[in-house]
Amino acid sequence: MVELLMMLFEACGAKYILNEDTLDEIDVDDVVVALVELARKGEVEDYHSSKRKELKNFKENLVSFWDNMVIECQNGPLFDKILFEKCMDYIVALSCSPPRVYRQVATLVGLQLVASFITISNTLGAQRETTQRQLNAEKKKNNEGPRVESLNKRLSMTHEKITVMEDMMRKLFTGLFVHRYRDIDPEIRMTCINSLGVWILSYPSLFLQDLYLKYLGWTLNDKNAGVRKSSILALQSLYEVDDNVPSLNLFTERFSNRMIELADDIDTSVAVCAIGLIKQLLRQQLLSDDDLGPLYDLLIVESTEIRRAIGALVYDNLIAQKYSSSQAGSNGGNKDSSEFQLGKMLQILREFSTDPILSIYVIDDVWEYMNAMKDWRCIISMLLDENPLIELTDMDATNLIRLLHASVMKAVGERIVPATDNRKQYLNKAQKEILENNRRDITLAMMKSYPQLLRKFVADKDKVQSLVEIIVHLKLELYSLKRQEQNFRTVLQLIKEAFFKHGDKDSIRSCIKALIFCSSNSQGELQDFAQNKLKELEDDLLAKLKSAMEEVAGGDDEYSLLVNLKRLYELQLQKSVPLESLYEDFVRILVGHRDMDSEVVVFFLLNMYLHVTWSLSTINDESVSELSLSSLLSKRNALFEQLEYFLDNPPEVSEEGRSLLASRVCIILSESWVLFRDSKYSATKLERLGFCPDTPTLMKFWKLCEKQLQISDETEDEDADNEYIEETNRVAVLIGAAKLVVSDVVPKDYLGPEIISHFAMHGPSVAEFIKYLITALKKTSNDVVSDMFLEALKRAYQRHVVESSDNDDESTGSKSFLSCKDLAARLSGTFSGAARHKHRSDILKIVKDGVSFSFVDAPINLPFLEGVVLQFVSKLPTSDILDILKEVQKRTENVNTDEDPSGWRPYYTFVNHLREKYAKNDGFQDESARRRGRPRNQRNLQGRKLFEEQSSSEESISASDHEVQEDEEDDEEIPLIHSLRSSSKLRSLRLQRQHSRDQARSGDSGRASQDDLAASRMSGASDE
Repeated sequence: MVELLMMLFEACGAKYILNEDTLDEIDVDDVVVALVELARKGEVEDYHSSKRKELKNFKENLVSFWDNMVIECQNGPLFDKILFEKCMDYIVALSCSPPRVYRQVATLVGLQLVASFITISNTLGAQRETTQRQLNAEKKKNNEGPRVESLNKRLSMTHEKITVMEDMMRKLFTGLFVHRYRDIDPEIRMTCINSLGVWILSYPSLFLQDLYLKYLGWTLNDKNAGVRKSSILALQSLYEVDDNVPSLNLFTERFSNRMIELADDIDTSVAVCAIGLIKQLLRQQLLSDDDLGPLYDLLIVESTEIRRAIGALVYDNLIAQKYSSSQAGSNGGNKDSSEFQLGKMLQILREFSTDPILSIYVIDDVWEYMNAMKDWRCIISMLLDENPLIELTDMDATNLIRLLHASVMKAVGERIVPATDNRKQYLNKAQKEILENNRRDITLAMMKSYPQLLRKFVADKDKVQSLVEIIVHLKLELYSLKRQEQNFRTVLQLIKEAFFKHGDKDSIRSCIKALIFCSSNSQGELQDFAQNKLKELEDDLLAKLKSAMEEVAGGDDEYSLLVNLKRLYELQLQKSVPLESLYEDFVRILVGHRDMDSEVVVFFLLNMYLHVTWSLSTINDESVSELSLSSLLSKRNALFEQLEYFLDNPPEVSEEGRSLLASRVCIILSESWVLFRDSKYSATKLERLGFCPDTPTLMKFWKLCEKQLQISDETEDEDADNEYIEETNRVAVLIGAAKLVVSDVVPKDYLGPEIISHFAMHGPSVAEFIKYLITALKKTSNDVVSDMFLEALKRAYQRHVVESSDNDDESTGSKSFLSCKDLAARLSGTFSGAARHKHRSDILKIVKDGVSFSFVDAPINLPFLEGVVLQFVSKLPTSDILDILKEVQKRTENVNTDEDPSGWRPYYTFVNHLREKYAKNDGFQDESARRRGRPRNQRNLQGRKLFEEQSSSEESISASDHEVQEDEEDDEEIPLIHSLRSSSKLRSLRLQRQHSRDQARSGDSGRASQDDLAASRMSGASDE
C-alpha cells in the first residue's frame, strides 16, 4: 500500500516518502499539507502536462495502471475496505488541493477508478442475474437442498459486492466529482463531464437519475466551449439509447430550452453539436415543431458548419420524416419520393420567396442531404406540368427554377453562397470525375427539355435569369455526340430573344454570359453558330440603339434608348463593341438634349467611358499609329468635356439627397483620370495621353463628391435593392476619390485632407474605408501623413466655424464641434500602442502646428486647442508635455486674457489639462523611484504553474450555483481544510502571518496593505 501511495505522489510530480509502520497513524491531510508545501517551493514536476517525448503516453499509462489494478484485485483486496479506501482518501484530498497538477492527476485517477468499478459492477450484475435465474429455476423444482442454499449465499455475496462498489462510486462522486466539475481548469471540468457521460451510459441503474443528470444540465452554461461541448456530446450518447428516454423526461423538460439556445452558441463546434442533440430530441419526440422556430433563422448565418447542421435537421424533421410518415404502408417509387420532397422544399422556400438570396442559402444548407434536388428529370417534369396531379403556383415555379439552377451549380462544384475563407477549392482525381459525371447527367437530362423550358418561361424575368445561366454548366460537346444540334441552336435563339425581351440588369447579364460561353466552349459548327449568333445580337443592338436615338431626336419617348444603352453597357463590360460610328452621335445627343432623363445620360457616359477604355487597351506602345492615337485623344477629350459639364452644372439632387448622375460622374471622372494619369505615360511614345486635372477642376470634382457623401444612412438602406447601387453608393464615390490620392494622380495636399476630414461624419462604412486609406497612406507616403492629418483637422474646424456663424451657435457643444473633436480622437487613435513611440515626431509636429494655428487670430481659433490638439497631447511622453506647456504659456505673456474670458476659456482648459497630466505622470515616476530600492513581494515563479491560489481554484457554473457559491466553496474542502485548521502546522502558519500583519500595521499603511496582499497570495489554499 505504501508503494502504491508513493507511486500516486510521484505521478503528481512530488517525491514524498511514507513509513509503512506508521501509515495507519498518519493523517491524510497532514501528508497533503506537506505535499502542498513541496509545490510551494517549486519542488514538483508536472508530468501531466509535460511535452517531453518519454511522457507522451503518461496519462494513458496512468489510467491503464489503475484500471488493471482494480481488475486484478476484484477477487480479494477490492472488497476488504482497506486498500482502496485508503487510496480514495488520498485521491480525494489531493483533488481538493491548490496545486493544479495534483488536482489534474488525482481527478484523472479518481474518475478512472469509478469507470473501473463500473466494469466490475456490470460483471457482478451479470453474475447476479445468472444466479437469480438459477435460483428461480431451483425453486420451481421445489428443491430446498444445499444447491438452493449455495445459490442464495452466492446471490447475497454478489449483491454485497455490488453494494460495496456503488458505495465507493458514491464516495468518489461526492468527494471528487462534485467539486472538480467546476474547477477553474477547463480541462479538469471537461474530463469530469466526459466521465459522467460514460458512467451514466454504462451504469444507468445508479447514475441515470436526476441527482446525477443535473450536472450535465448545469455545465451547458459553462463559460468554456470545450466543457459545453462535452456536456452536449454526453447527452447525445444518452438520448441515442431508447431505453434511457423515459428516465430523461424531467431532465429534458428542465433543460430543453438551454439545448435549443446552444444551437446559436458563439462557438461553432458547440452550436453544431447542439443541433445534433436537438435532432436526437426530435427523433425521440421530446420537442415539438413550435420549439424549433428560432432554429430556422440559423439557415442564413455566416458559418457554413452551422448552416449544414441546421440543413440536416430541416431535411430530417420537415422533409424526409414527413415523407416517411405519409408513405407508411405504401409502395411509392423514387419519383413519388422526389416529388413529395420537392413539394415540401417548395413550402419552406415560400417563407423566403421575397428574398432570392435567402432562398439560395436554404437550398445550399439542405442540398447535401436531399437527393431529390439531384433528380433532374423529376424537377424538369414538375416545371413542364407533366404530372397533372401537381399544380405549381407562379411563386413555386420561380422557386423551383432557382432550386434547379442552384442545384446544378452545386453538382458541378460551384459555390452558390459566398465562402467565408475565400480559399481556392482543390479537388482530387476522384472528385473531378464525380463532378464531370454530374455535368454529363445534367446535360443529358436537359438536352431535349431545355428549349421547352425556355419557351415556357422566356417572358418571365423572375425565372429567365436562372434558367438561362444553366447552359454555362452543361457539357456542350454532348449536343454533337447525341445529334442534338438543333436543340442547341434553338436554345441560343431563345437566349437571344430573352436578351431583347428584358431590360433588367440580371437578365441581360445572364444572356450575355450564356452566349459568350457557348461561342468559346462549343465545338465545330456549333461554335460557329454561337459566334454568329453573338455577332447578330451585337449588330441588332447597335441598329436598335441608332433607331432609338433618332426617335429621341425626333421628340419620342426615351425608354427604348435607356434599355438599349443598358444592354450595350452590359455587353461592353464583357467584350469590345465597335462604336466608332455611334460615338459622335452619343456626344451630339448629350449636347443637344440636356434635359434628358438622368439615367439615360448615365448610360451614355458609361458607354463612352467603356469604349474609350477598350480603345486604350488596343494601343501598343511599340507600334502606335498617329491616326489611332488622335482618334483616342479625340474620344477621351469629348468624354472629359461631357463629364466636366456636370461639374460646372451639378445635377439636381432628389428629395432623398441622392443623385445617380452625380455619383456616376464622380466615379467615371476618377477612373478616367487614373487611367490617363501622367505618371503612366511620361517618357513614353504615348506621352500625349497623359492627363492631370487642374486645381479648379479638382475642387469642383470634390465638391460634387462631398454632396454624395451627405446621403443619409436611411436612404442608403432604402436603395440597397436598386440596380447598380453597389457601383454608385457613398463608399464607391469615396473609393474613386481615394484612388486619385493613392495613385498620385493629383497632389495629396488637397484631396487627401479633404477625404480624411470626413472620417467621423458619415457612418461606419465610410469610416471603415477612410481608416483603410490612412493605413495605406502610412505604408506608401508616411512622410506626409502628419501634414494631411493636421490639414484635415483644420478643414473640419473651419466647417464648424462656418456652420456656427450661420447658426449663431459658437458653443463647443454644437454638433459640428463634436464632429471635429471626434475626428481628432479617431486620428489620434491611429497612433495608439507601439505607434506612439514610433511616430512620436509626427504627433509632436501635429501638436505644435496645431498650437500655432490655434493662436492665429486668437481667441477665435482657441477652441481648436481644446477640441483637437488635446487629443494628440495624451499620446506624448511627459517631457514633451512640459515643453508644450511652456510654449503655450509663452504665447500669452503679453496678452490680457481678461478682456474676453469666455474666448480664452479653451486656452485655460488646455493649460490645466497639461499641468494635470504632467503632475500625474511626474508623480508616477516619483513613486516608481521610491520603489526602486524596494521591489514588491512576488510570488514564487518557480512553482507558479503548479500552484493556484485557493480563491480561484474553483468556480460556479450555473446561475443557481452563483447564488450559493460561497456556501459550496466552504463545504467542498471540509475533509481537508477542517483537519488543516486543527493541525499544528496550520496554527503556526497563521501565527506567523498574524505576527507579520501586526508588525506591518505599525508601519506605513500603504506598504502594509501591499505586503498583506502578497502574503495572502503566497499562502494560497491553506489559509482558507
